[in-house]
Amino acid sequence: MAEPIFFQLATSLDFGEVAGISGASLPAGVDSARRVEGAAALETAGPSDLAYMDNPKYAEALAATKAGLCLVSSRFADRVPAGTVALVCPAPYHAFAKILARFFPAALRPESVFASQGVAPGAVVHATAVLEPGVTVDPGAVIGPGAEIGAGTVVASHAVIGPQVRIGRNCSIGAGSTIQSALIGNRVIIHPGARIGQDGFGFAMSPKGHMKVPQIGRVIIQDDVEIGANTTIDRGASRDTVIGEGTKIDNLVQIGHNCVIGRHCVICAQTGLAGSSTLEDFVVLGGQVGLAGHMTVGAGAQIAAQSGVAGDVPRGSRYGGSPAQPALAWAREIALLKLLVAKRGRKPDTPQD
Repeated sequence: MAEPIFFQLATSLDFGEVAGISGASLPAGVDSARRVEGAAALETAGPSDLAYMDNPKYAEALAATKAGLCLVSSRFADRVPAGTVALVCPAPYHAFAKILARFFPAALRPESVFASQGVAPGAVVHATAVLEPGVTVDPGAVIGPGAEIGAGTVVASHAVIGPQVRIGRNCSIGAGSTIQSALIGNRVIIHPGARIGQDGFGFAMSPKGHMKVPQIGRVIIQDDVEIGANTTIDRGASRDTVIGEGTKIDNLVQIGHNCVIGRHCVICAQTGLAGSSTLEDFVVLGGQVGLAGHMTVGAGAQIAAQSGVAGDVPRGSRYGGSPAQPALAWAREIALLKLLVAKRGRKPDTPQD
């Protein structure tokens, strides 16, 4: 059985082009016409590969690499072996990402799983749906009445686009995802299995039982948002759930109804936001963070993984713990707890007669 290559190299680049993309200068005497034919990790890269390094943990791997060209910060430039050309730049990882995008553009977003163009046989598109030229719809996808989809967007197999949904241009709707009651901007990436626009968890509670409250809001997703696999975003109750421009959401995230997320936030896997919580711009939430409802995390704040946030968080702050508190106080409490345990010197419990 032949070993498949899932992402084909779209182009090669010469050293001069790599330097131009990364904003760096080639060392004196290096042949700018020498070509880079791919990219790899430090440990596996060969003479025709590009690699990068910007973390001290990989200093030994850098010293042993056989890469032809390596993007490094000035801090590690003297550790690059003699057989590798060091291309010094201020942000090696960012530069590497730019070059990878040139090498493997198909890896940037989910593409058609059927390698098709246009509306494939087996897709179901309602007669009143409007698709601009250049939309791709894979077999098994369903597009409901009145939906509108912009040019360059790919709707992968078994995705379901509900009635009146609006999707902008050059978006990617992953296989098996469902979208309803949503307005989506341009260049949005929705990975397979995501659920967007289902009703929120809203009930009028009483001792006699819990009455379901109709959820009549929408989900508004602005330009350049990325939403991970199997993430769920509830539509608003009486107002909209909003995801701001450039925000990146990991896999397995739950965002409740009426949440408002600002621009360029980062939300890591298994995080949950209760209804009507707000993230201002550039907030970062680590994995498995839980936010209570009706609270605000200020712009630029960072919340450590597995934190439980019960109240408002000031802008620019760093919080951690459960219940979450300023990171310095959290670290002091952990240190004090360890000290108290050590001082007690308690021996393991012994069975009682």
